[in-house]
Amino acid sequence: MKKRECILGTKIRPGAINSRTTIRELVDDAFCSFNSARLREACGLLTRKMLEPDVTVGLSMTGALTPAGLGMSAVIPLIENGFVDWIISTGANLYHDIHYAIGFDLHAGSPFMDDRRLREEKIIRIYDILFDYDVLLSTDDFVYQVIKGEEFQAPMSTAEFHYRLGKYVREREKLLGLTRVSLLSAAYTAGVPIYTSSPGDSSIGMNVARAALSGGGPRLDVALDVNETAAIVLDAKKNGKSAVWILGGGSPKNFLLQTEPYIQEILGIEEEGHDYFLQITDARPDTGGLSGATPSEAVSWGKIDPQRLPDAVVCYVDVTIALPIITAYAFATHPPRDQKRLYDRREELVRRLAQYNPS
Repeated sequence: MKKRECILGTKIRPGAINSRTTIRELVDDAFCSFNSARLREACGLLTRKMLEPDVTVGLSMTGALTPAGLGMSAVIPLIENGFVDWIISTGANLYHDIHYAIGFDLHAGSPFMDDRRLREEKIIRIYDILFDYDVLLSTDDFVYQVIKGEEFQAPMSTAEFHYRLGKYVREREKLLGLTRVSLLSAAYTAGVPIYTSSPGDSSIGMNVARAALSGGGPRLDVALDVNETAAIVLDAKKNGKSAVWILGGGSPKNFLLQTEPYIQEILGIEEEGHDYFLQITDARPDTGGLSGATPSEAVSWGKIDPQRLPDAVVCYVDVTIALPIITAYAFATHPPRDQKRLYDRREELVRRLAQYNPS
């Protein structure tokens, strides 16, 4: 490339930040380089492309986001305003989400406390978040009593399980006079399906296992999860575009992305991959783990449309920093979208998917 072709970017000359600086001005003007620039690109990708009406946005969540309050501050507003259409989460995020809805508090603490003393005092620590051990026991009891109900004694996808559970979480919220504290409740109200890629890997899963010991409780169907999520993506691609928004990495990231290899490799449907890729992570790509795998690597698997690779952004930033900024920017620059209520369409979409099965 010639010198003139190399130096075509915007000049780095931000204005001074002052008391009148808005979130939009801060991101667009002061986030000039390194990961602040990637965060600016993420804000632009979300608001200028991913939130178009014909785009279906799938969000994956790992890490202790709900205990840190990000369910209330960011994810619930995103759900309510139609910015997130379906979710894959760790079970832990959903379990800790329930604490707030049934009337318990988590507290800011320190990561440098004596954990032996905390164990003696029956206090649980998630890095710098503290709460009483009884919060776990009470949440376990709530979940266990709910899933003993007749409507849970059947095979179901994790989306159906979380939707039914969310109904009871919502009722407890209302009974306690609480509003907008639980993403399970918000997703139930908005018809946003929530899947868990590893349903046994959480306290919710352990309570399901306890019920199974007595021959009861829900029988979570992981094959149905695979089919429902792939059906959502295929419908999105047939009628518009599909966007993946990845908070962290881990199993939820792969479960979100594997929808395309399932469509292409297993079902033999001609497809090119997801259209938009946005990830917030602190994982390195050179260790070979999925959490740090880049969107260009995902192209080789058919997970991301190679023609859309320029519409892929990875921010190496703590999610607890990036998510509030991106959320605030989205609300400052984009109007609410209509809710797609994909939960209500699951069976219809799976029937359509089955029509493509060559067997």
